[in-house]
Amino acid sequence: MYDNDSPMHRQLSPVSTPAPSGVSLAEVLELPVLEGTSVLAGRDGLDGLVSSVNVMEVPDVLPWVRPRELLLTTGYPLQSHDAEDLIAWVNGLADAGVGGVGIKLARYVEELPAAALAEADRRGLPVLALPAEVSFDDVINQVLTRVINQRADTLARAEQVLQDLVGVVIAGGDLDQVCQGVVRHLARAALVTTMDGRVLASAGELPEDLGTLPGFDPTGRFLVETELPGMSSEFSGTHRFVARIPGGGAGGGVDLGRLVLLREDPFTAEDNHVVGQATTAAALAITKQQAVAAVEGKYRGDFLLDALLGRAGDPERVASHAADLGWDLRRPMAVVVAEAEAPDDDDPVARTLPERFRAAWERAVGADDELTAVAGFSQEVVVLLGVPAELDPAGVTEKVRAMAGVVHGRGGGGRRTFATGISRTITDLADLPRAYAEARKAVQVGRRLHGERAVTHFDALGVFRLLSQVEDRAELASFIAETLGPLADDTSEEAEDLRTTLTVLLDNNLNVALTARALHFHYNSLRYRIGKLERLLGPFTTDPRLRFAIMLALQARQLDSP
Repeated sequence: MYDNDSPMHRQLSPVSTPAPSGVSLAEVLELPVLEGTSVLAGRDGLDGLVSSVNVMEVPDVLPWVRPRELLLTTGYPLQSHDAEDLIAWVNGLADAGVGGVGIKLARYVEELPAAALAEADRRGLPVLALPAEVSFDDVINQVLTRVINQRADTLARAEQVLQDLVGVVIAGGDLDQVCQGVVRHLARAALVTTMDGRVLASAGELPEDLGTLPGFDPTGRFLVETELPGMSSEFSGTHRFVARIPGGGAGGGVDLGRLVLLREDPFTAEDNHVVGQATTAAALAITKQQAVAAVEGKYRGDFLLDALLGRAGDPERVASHAADLGWDLRRPMAVVVAEAEAPDDDDPVARTLPERFRAAWERAVGADDELTAVAGFSQEVVVLLGVPAELDPAGVTEKVRAMAGVVHGRGGGGRRTFATGISRTITDLADLPRAYAEARKAVQVGRRLHGERAVTHFDALGVFRLLSQVEDRAELASFIAETLGPLADDTSEEAEDLRTTLTVLLDNNLNVALTARALHFHYNSLRYRIGKLERLLGPFTTDPRLRFAIMLALQARQLDSP
């Protein structure tokens, strides 16, 4: 039904504001005071809205008319107009968005020219012939009474929705139940998302794969950054409205998320009042949820941090208390550390990012195992991941990489860049502090070697594991400088080219033919480069100890390079 390649998806209309408020002109014509009124032209515009009434008794009325206004006239200002003047008058009213024109014929104007009526038909501007005996005061009173009553009904409806939805929250309801209430009152389907597009709750008729809906990416994340709030759009008969869920504080604070509504009928300005009450209830539910989560999260996080640092007591006490919190620590586990980049100081949502990052990991991990311990510490999230006995380090890494992918994508996580480290599997909680240190080391080294999104297992660090343990970084830098000589610090293109040649040559165990093919060099050109390298570094092709030192220095330089 919501295939991205279907014509429905391609027919997404331009974004627009909700339909304005008012009463349709067709409804206005049903009022008793307008009985006997006939439509002279512009019948296609009778569905247009009327929100006010004005009387025209001067020729230059155009500067004073307003959109959705019903304009009444005796015809007196038009008696000196010829057909061309009346055509221009019709176009001016249509351009101003006037809802319709009611005129009393016979007294000053016998009839309107056919050309002017044809132009009104073309522009969809309703032209009405009013009964001669009708009183303009009566028309104004009855039309405005109808408009005001409609607005009163809208406000009453909005108040009822607010009472209903706030009642749901006060009674202990969650965001899903708020969405269900919104569906009862307003839409076919409703979703609440975070400010990074992760869907927190939903209700109503939605496709199983949200990625097929316009405005969502393939992972099912709502595109908050491009789908503007307060705007309505239409795709093949389905209308969508996006609303802000405002936070508290001065000036409204930081938005808590978005409310996305879907239904068959266009959204109107009257619906805007109701949507406003729905977002108030959603904000209340989110704030309540965040407050509870903050208290619970701090308690759980403090306990887990004590366990990771070895100060929570003996293993049995730790396992027992963890079970009370819903975590199973009596099984083989690996410690997973996900460390996010720090947000900019001027980021308006920086305060909420750590909690959203933790929640995204909890959601991703919980889909696989609800008994897994997850806690957040500032820019770091720690997961005590249960590991089946048959799963080797490569298998654990792939499992964690899949979870990290969910957090990066559909899980949200504040759309933050983060690196992930994995410890060796442990079977004794007494080893938890060591495993935590291993995971943190894997994060640090993995980020330096493979970038900001690296997922690195401690066992995969190889020699880097040993190099990273060297506490005296000055001594390590001295070793690199003495071993690599001018190639240690030279950042020129020639030096980088020589380092690449040296690395590939060593990786190919000094096989000149293989290295030449890998670097796309001529055999003799590579021989020349090897000679140049030996003049810089010494006879590494014949001295295995020197060759080992150079290999170690290249690895250490890679570890410490910016």
